[in-house]
This record gives sequence, structure tokens and C-alpha cells, in this order.
Amino acid sequence: MNTMSRSRVGRVLGTGLAIGFAASVVMSVPATAKPIDRGSDVVETTFTDTNFCDAGVTVEVNGVEEVEYRFNARKPGTAPYWHANVWAHWTYENLDGDVVRETTRLVDKDLAITDNGDGTLTILVLATGNTTIFDESGTAIARNPGQVRYEVLIDHNGTPEDPSDDEFLEFLGLVKESTGRTDDFCAAVLPVLG
Repeated sequence: MNTMSRSRVGRVLGTGLAIGFAASVVMSVPATAKPIDRGSDVVETTFTDTNFCDAGVTVEVNGVEEVEYRFNARKPGTAPYWHANVWAHWTYENLDGDVVRETTRLVDKDLAITDNGDGTLTILVLATGNTTIFDESGTAIARNPGQVRYEVLIDHNGTPEDPSDDEFLEFLGLVKESTGRTDDFCAAVLPVLG
């Protein structure tokens, strides 16, 4: 079973990365829990943003995100818990060849799963890690360490114990705002790329 294509990966690579990063934590899965699925994937993204940071600047964006993930069942017949380690490397280059680099190390994991009794699961997620932005000389110009907690709604398609057919329905919002320093990305990079 390859559940990497399932919607939780989009959560990590999209919502999880967008809302926060922090210092790593230790997963609290009982020693007897065995992964029902594990794997890794690499996602490469390239696009041109013609209005970067709403400043009218054209920037070529290139990213590589590496994900190692696993699902652990804590009790038979219940929804398994997701845990992912993500390494992301992004490059932003303007038309003059000026470059800014961004690196992220992220842990994204389910803290609590509630079966809503209507075919859906509400999942409380911890996203924790660190993002650092570097100018062309390699000097850090912005940082975003910390953690956030957020909830998502998942349709389990009648099989809460099988994540391969799950469908992401909705981002329910932040439960806990970022705990760490949160430098403004655009304020940091526009002096280099603008």
C-alpha cells in the first residue's frame, strides 16, 4: 500500500509548511506499535511568480521537498497516526540573477484523532521545525523556528483504519499560534530580490 499519494502528504507539503515550523520533538508511539505503512518521496516544484510578495517583482521559484513518513496503528481497527519528517530547499531568483535560498526542517505529526461518527476524522496536528532564509553570501537574513498546532477534517471513506482512501476535506484552523520567532519573509527577501 502506498499512502504517500494520499491527501495527508498535501497537508505536509502545503498547509503544514505554510503555517509554521519549530524545534524537533520525539514521537510518543507505544513501543508495540508497528508501522502499517512507511516510505519516502521527493517533490520538485518550479514556477514563475510575476508578482512576488505583491511587489510586482518577477521571480523564478524552484523547490525540492523530501518527505519520510509512516503511519502507526495504536489500536486495531482505529485510524493510524501520521508522522513525517520533511526537508525543503527553495531558491528564489529574480531577472537580474539575484538569489535567495530557503531551507526548512519540519516534523509534522498527528497528536490526536477524533472519529466524528459521520465518516470523518478531526485530526489535531503538530508542525514543528525551523526555516532559515539566506542571501547570496550565505548569511541568514530571516528565521522561523517554532511550532504550531492545527486541525484538519478528513473523510475516511468508511475505513478509518486504512489511510489509503482518505480524502482531505478542510483545514479547520490553528489551535495554537506559532511559538517561535516569525520573521517576515517578504520584508527579508525583497531588499535582495526587489
